[in-house]
Amino acid sequence: MAIFDDEPRKPASAHVVGQDISLMSVDELSERIAKLKAEIERLEEERARRGATKSAAEALFRR
Repeated sequence: MAIFDDEPRKPASAHVVGQDISLMSVDELSERIAKLKAEIERLEEERARRGATKSAAEALFRR
């Protein structure tokens, strides 16, 4: 038994920028594209939430 078995492992990254994709099938590429689009949408939503919070704070301090 290894000493470090209890340490949490980082989840494998679904995509690495610049990764070799030449051996991926069309289905794998389509799945990867769908995952990346979902991640972009999640990031854009978070950016919008932060922008709304910033705007509210700026409005509060302008008074």
